[in-house]
Amino acid sequence: MIKIQLIDGTYSHQDAIDLLTQLIQVKIRFHEGKIEQTEDIEGIKMRENKIKHLQDELHQLKKTFDQDKSTVTLFSEIDVA
Repeated sequence: MIKIQLIDGTYSHQDAIDLLTQLIQVKIRFHEGKIEQTEDIEGIKMRENKIKHLQDELHQLKKTFDQDKSTVTLFSEIDVA
């Protein structure tokens, strides 16, 4: 198994939002690219739902961060098996 340490640190409120927004946008663009490459309606709907879920989570994250302006600790690790 390969482990990739993607994020590990404490960030200002704004830097945390910026970093997480960019990561989520990359994932959304990935799904959008896959949608453009397929004609499978089921696959398109599944990816559209994933995009909507990511957008909803980002919105909730921003809403939560608006209520608490303290620093944020982020940790993200990817396990490749």
